[in-house]
Amino acid sequence: MKKYEAIFIVKPDLSEEAKKNLFRQINDVVIKNSGVVTQGALWAEKKKLIFPIKKYTEGVYYLLNFSLNPLAIKEIHHAYKLNENILRVLITLMK
Repeated sequence: MKKYEAIFIVKPDLSEEAKKNLFRQINDVVIKNSGVVTQGALWAEKKKLIFPIKKYTEGVYYLLNFSLNPLAIKEIHHAYKLNENILRVLITLMK
């Protein structure tokens, strides 16, 4: 397993309960693909975006550190793209 870091930009108009639910779903996708979440936390609350994404000018940033088999990265990236509350996701390999 390799270590990864993912940053999510989430819709800013979600309720607190919806955000908690979404963050739990983000973690669950890694766990369902036999990964281990080492850290997950809110990184920035309603930060202004440089350019609009799906007509949103602000976004909530969520940071996730996890370990996962490299073959499963495509699967989790696809799962995150299907979630309409996630505006963008960037997954990077940690060294």
